[in-house]
Amino acid sequence: MSASKRVFKMTLEIITFLAMFAALYAIFLYAPVEKTMGLVQKIFYIHLPAAFLAFLGFFITFIASLLYLYKRDLKWDAAAFCSAEIGVIFCTIVLITGPIWAKPIWNVWWTWDPRLTTTLILWFVYIAYLMLRSVVKEHQRANFSAVFGIIGFVNVPITFLAIRLWRSIHPVLISSRGINISTPMKHTLALTFLAFCLLFFCLLKSRIRLEKTRMDTEMVSALVEEKFYSN
Repeated sequence: MSASKRVFKMTLEIITFLAMFAALYAIFLYAPVEKTMGLVQKIFYIHLPAAFLAFLGFFITFIASLLYLYKRDLKWDAAAFCSAEIGVIFCTIVLITGPIWAKPIWNVWWTWDPRLTTTLILWFVYIAYLMLRSVVKEHQRANFSAVFGIIGFVNVPITFLAIRLWRSIHPVLISSRGINISTPMKHTLALTFLAFCLLFFCLLKSRIRLEKTRMDTEMVSALVEEKFYSN
């Protein structure tokens, strides 16, 4: 890694750390306590950005899969794979924080609400995507994964629109009039979105670099093994 890239990486990580620290401060000390739900409502500031970044991760997988099928360049397959991994992490955060928020509000940990059900299906779809990559032979892996990554993305808009397509107890947070929360809450949500986006791109950049190193190592290992047996 060149010196300029190391400086950029370090700068990005420092900014991400500061943004995450500022977001936590805003969540617990700056944002007011919601009158009806109380302290548990503060999960909202983690739950909503995590959902957005899960969708973003799967969208990047979708685009990278299309680019792989078009260009046949394994770097796009690697990007799709790494983004799917990080998308699954954020989707898991959504599925954990959701029930914690729901229990004191709905008096139940889980209900087969359209938004919850489609989110769980989305999580299973991309877990299946990751499992597929671990069982398919290497020369077929990229092709199968790309097709799966494209088809699997169909569930993302369904999940997003679930509360508008079907009757749901899940609140509609964003409408044509914006988000109906107080100004300090909006500031906190914006800051949390920024911090989570920076964290997402830090994780994605590091994961792609790690995957590239793994691919290069396997390529060198294969060349050495081929040369050894040819002699």
